[in-house]
Amino acid sequence: MSIPAFADIAKPSNDLLNKDFYHTAAATLEVKSKAPNGVSFNVKGKSAHDAAPSGQIEAKYTDTPTGTFFNYLHFITSSRLNKSGFLHSIVIQPRQSVLLMQYVRAGLTITQAWTTLNALDTKVELDNTIAKGLKAEVLTQFLPSSQSKGAKLNLHFKQPNLHARAFFDLLKGPTANIDAVLGHDGFLVGAEAGYDVQKASITRYSAAIGYSIPEYTAAITATNNLSVFSATYYHRVNSQVEAGAKAIWDSKGSNSVGLEVASKYKLDSTSFAKAKINDRGIAALAYNVLLRPGVTLGLGASFDTQNLNQSAHKV
Repeated sequence: MSIPAFADIAKPSNDLLNKDFYHTAAATLEVKSKAPNGVSFNVKGKSAHDAAPSGQIEAKYTDTPTGTFFNYLHFITSSRLNKSGFLHSIVIQPRQSVLLMQYVRAGLTITQAWTTLNALDTKVELDNTIAKGLKAEVLTQFLPSSQSKGAKLNLHFKQPNLHARAFFDLLKGPTANIDAVLGHDGFLVGAEAGYDVQKASITRYSAAIGYSIPEYTAAITATNNLSVFSATYYHRVNSQVEAGAKAIWDSKGSNSVGLEVASKYKLDSTSFAKAKINDRGIAALAYNVLLRPGVTLGLGASFDTQNLNQSAHKV
């Protein structure tokens, strides 16, 4: 298995506990299209119910890498002399090769977005161009109304036993957030740290250990400067059943431990159902079915089992 990023060490259990329960998600609308020349367009809208709706329109172009090209000129020359010993003619034959030019088509992706906050966002990506396994992203933002500017640099580096990331905010601070995960035979060890260059201080740090194989994963993480601890477990019981759990404890908060368990059952090749419950008695159900190719229906609901006669339920 590939080494996950630090934020994804507990991803299988987090996905089981959080994904597909639509009653907790914001209302979203997304429309995608792709032009014949390869430019893709995406319109997004989101409403979190407790704030004003937001949206953006973006265009994305990818210059697919095509490798290294060589241009050759093929020729061979021979001369002939007349009886007086002077050059009489030159014969050119296409037999030998001389390298004229070498060039590389590196992969480049450019994304331009315009949001409802009147922000112009630009992202330039270079994947496996600077070095093998390295992806570089340059992100800029400009707000015409306030003349505010932003610039960020993100680096992702993947190797068979390493996954490292670095996020730099070049104009605010500057600040840097760096994380790395080392893996060997399923065992994972990761750490994360934030640094403020102007203040010359570490702003945050976290650590995690885990074990991951295709059948199950387990992880223990310590975040918020090693003050919030969580333990997660995910088990693929068989091709139809998945189960997972998560426990979390805030050492600076209450002494109680939060607990949540979930399960997923694949009904058939086109549908599945999920259920979960936490230590506060909040139970949730989800159902997902593929109606036809390209059309999926998802339903989600949660119930406060300790207050069934009150309006604390969501659908």
